[in-house]
Amino acid sequence: MECMSGPYVVRGSVSLPEAELMWRFSRSSGPGGQHVNTSDSQVELRFDLARTEAFPPVWKERALQRLAGRLVDGVVTVRASEHRSQWRNRETAAVRLASLLAEATAPPPKPRKATRIPRGINERRLREKKQRAETKRGRSGRDWG
Repeated sequence: MECMSGPYVVRGSVSLPEAELMWRFSRSSGPGGQHVNTSDSQVELRFDLARTEAFPPVWKERALQRLAGRLVDGVVTVRASEHRSQWRNRETAAVRLASLLAEATAPPPKPRKATRIPRGINERRLREKKQRAETKRGRSGRDWG
């Protein structure tokens, strides 16, 4: 097995546990020329999100909810076949999985705080609106005798 380029960080100090990644290789329909029929360059990376201990419980819960449509028995799958070499496809798949999980475990956005529009701004808007209406009314050729 080749040396992967280090742990794939999801966020902060949490990274994908190498031991829990399940790899599968198959013939790719992607680029490769005559070489394509003989090499297993397509990569399928599976990660058991439901059973992992690598994530804090809160993250896990959040990810399971957000990725519910993508999961099969709590396992998330990522495929890569853009490159000719299996190794580069492995890199791509791992990076893709890490970014997918980073997005899924991100904290929810802060709720928007309602603010009032200052009176001056509202009045200016209405003034400009009236001005515009006047300009447009002046364009109709009614009074041109």
